[in-house]
Amino acid sequence: MKFTAPTRSETDWRAVFAAVLCGVAVAMNVGKVPIAMPQLRTEFGLSLVAAGWVASMINTMAVTTALLFGVLGDRIGALRMCIIGLGAGIAGGLGGLVAGNESALLISRFAEGAGVVAVAVSAPALLSSASTPLDRPFALGIWGAYLPAGVGLSMLLAPAVLPMGGWRGMWVLSLAALLTALLAVIRSRPAYHLPRSAEAQAHPFAAAKAVLVQLKPWLLALAMSTWTVQHFALIIWMPTFLQEQRALSPLAVSLLSCLMVLVNVPGNLLGGSLLQRNFRRGSLIACASLITGLCGVGIFLDLLPDLIRYGLCLLLSFTGGVIPASVLSASASLARTPKQIGTLQGLFNQFGNLGTFAGPPLIAMLVAASGLWRDALIVTGSAALLGVMLGLTLRRLER
Repeated sequence: MKFTAPTRSETDWRAVFAAVLCGVAVAMNVGKVPIAMPQLRTEFGLSLVAAGWVASMINTMAVTTALLFGVLGDRIGALRMCIIGLGAGIAGGLGGLVAGNESALLISRFAEGAGVVAVAVSAPALLSSASTPLDRPFALGIWGAYLPAGVGLSMLLAPAVLPMGGWRGMWVLSLAALLTALLAVIRSRPAYHLPRSAEAQAHPFAAAKAVLVQLKPWLLALAMSTWTVQHFALIIWMPTFLQEQRALSPLAVSLLSCLMVLVNVPGNLLGGSLLQRNFRRGSLIACASLITGLCGVGIFLDLLPDLIRYGLCLLLSFTGGVIPASVLSASASLARTPKQIGTLQGLFNQFGNLGTFAGPPLIAMLVAASGLWRDALIVTGSAALLGVMLGLTLRRLER
């Protein structure tokens, strides 16, 4: 018996978007550091190793703790976990503003990382409870866009904020977003009603174990990894290529890269819309992985004109958005009790971040050894092929 959220006469879209705003706000904490890193290194005298930890702290937290946070969120409640996550993000942002040395900055990033993971595993349960069964797939598809939306927003606003406020201006911007999200989710609190499960209350970890012994969640989590490997390979390649090999200005590089990230957002919305029309998740994952894999061939082989290669970058990012929409929205259909949604989201986030954690170093080693970006295809092509295989396997299971 699968979990069914409370039946509602209509979706509370204000509450849905408040939950999505929480994700966008914490994602801005992910996107602000790479842009502000030159100024951070100058002010704090960061070594390359320390700068790497500052940049990757959130990703490291997600890779190591997302599933644990998900189980904990199911235990204490999604709304409480989301509010705690926003509070941790605000505390980390304030700590960064007043940080006087490298250690204080790293501690502040640790708090921000905890906030990102806490919101990522809890907010989907909130918007699920605020949606009707008919609208829930689309609402969760919107949620799938939180990360590219937040990172892209940071990239888009950085050229205006950095000249006026420096790196602290980016911190103030993210704090304003977090405070706005906190107020919005508290105001929408009455809409976030999840039924209690007597079994889950009696055995807090039994619900997590029950959902994790299923095969589908693990296949979906792996599919999430195959997508993040491809997307972050593109995010790493594009600025380097445009600046070092095409000598474009920093502003042009920033805008072109920002557009590539932001176009992933409508891809997520498309995925949610197709799921709402009863398209199979496995079919969507397989088709999207095939297209992204073919786009990667055209991008990295350096045989096509630059304009076409950039168009393929946009197509890869847009089409790939269908994958996180398909994966993250599955929690509502796979969960047997409301105490399993956070666990599923934690699993999906942990594997998704594993792709961003392991993929870029593998690509860097291959490209450094040969000096040719086309060798990135060994990683991205393998990830796309695995994504197709996982999608087809899920499609058979869905039948």
